[in-house]
Amino acid sequence: MIANRLNAALAVAIIVAGGLSLLAGKAWLPWGVWFSDDPRWLIVVELRAPRTVLALVIGAALGMSGAAMQGYLRNPLADPGLFGVSSGAALGAVVSMFFGFALSPFLLPAFALMGAAITMALLVLIAGRSASILVFTLAGVIVSSIAGAMTALAVSLAPTPFATSEIVTWLMGALTDRSWSDAALAVPLVLAGMALLVATARTLDALTLGETAARSMGVDPARLQMLIVTGVGLCVGASVASAGAIGFVGLIVPHLVRPLVGARPSATLLPSALGGALLLLVADTLVRIAPTVIELRLGIAMAMLGGPFFLLLLVRLRRKIA
Repeated sequence: MIANRLNAALAVAIIVAGGLSLLAGKAWLPWGVWFSDDPRWLIVVELRAPRTVLALVIGAALGMSGAAMQGYLRNPLADPGLFGVSSGAALGAVVSMFFGFALSPFLLPAFALMGAAITMALLVLIAGRSASILVFTLAGVIVSSIAGAMTALAVSLAPTPFATSEIVTWLMGALTDRSWSDAALAVPLVLAGMALLVATARTLDALTLGETAARSMGVDPARLQMLIVTGVGLCVGASVASAGAIGFVGLIVPHLVRPLVGARPSATLLPSALGGALLLLVADTLVRIAPTVIELRLGIAMAMLGGPFFLLLLVRLRRKIA
């Protein structure tokens, strides 16, 4: 009952924030220009509307991915970036920019999705058939470290200063100048990934009793691992491919909704998706209206918010352990 009320409240907040997102910017657009012959209406249709849709889709994807990962790893500090999928997707995009393939509007997202796919395959190969959560977590850390090192290598060896600037700017993450083609790429992949994560809901609940107990209840660890890897890979890979690296959404949102809906992982999936969509939409609106000469990158804004939040979580956990 509480979960339903929370979901309804989040949905209403998303509708309100979505309307404000279409109006807000360096130049505020009044309601009078909507559906009119005023040329400013094109700003809403071609620039702000796809940006709003992407913020909602990416936020929902990262929020649900974070909730699913925290349930699977039984670790409240887990984040989609821990699997290394976001690092792999970022590396794929950087490779496309390094060799100049990003001049085509479709090659950069394609390389990013390819990087995410390769990362997912490496995770499964390294973890092996045992489907051990510990081994899987270590595999994610290893893959993430390697992808991060190769990304840094690409930045340092970039052939031109322009390429270096493009890579660094893209890695900061943003929804600036995104179009309907970017939304068309992200939406189906994210929906497919979220569907796979929703399919793990009951299994994640069983896993809270421990791996041994979950196996005795008929849980197939290998199947669960494959669903989680594929679901998170699609969500995170599509997000990175369309907006660059944006972190901390999957860490922050599940922590905010969990006290309201309970500790069951299945109960946190949908609220985390809605909360993630709302958080990223509000954050993107704020960076647009911020009084800065150049628009603040969304990835930087989320890092400024997520860093102190992560530190607060560590302090709280330390007090509980002590």
